[in-house]
Amino acid sequence: MTIKAINVRNQFQGTIKRIRRGDVVSEVEVDIGSGLITSIITTGSIDELGLRPGSQVIALFKSTEVALASFAPS
Repeated sequence: MTIKAINVRNQFQGTIKRIRRGDVVSEVEVDIGSGLITSIITTGSIDELGLRPGSQVIALFKSTEVALASFAPS
């Protein structure tokens, strides 16, 4: 299957730096050039997508809310 188009506008292309495999879920670090994005995905998805360090990926974000907190002045 090939993706023709996608409605997710928040996209960051990057390279997988590290994968920490777990039995059920794994942590994937993606270097996007200006920093790292960490994603938690199923270990089965890592295998199905053929992901490994050095793989080129696109991190896609779709969220209805982003919460921020600030520290009280000292």
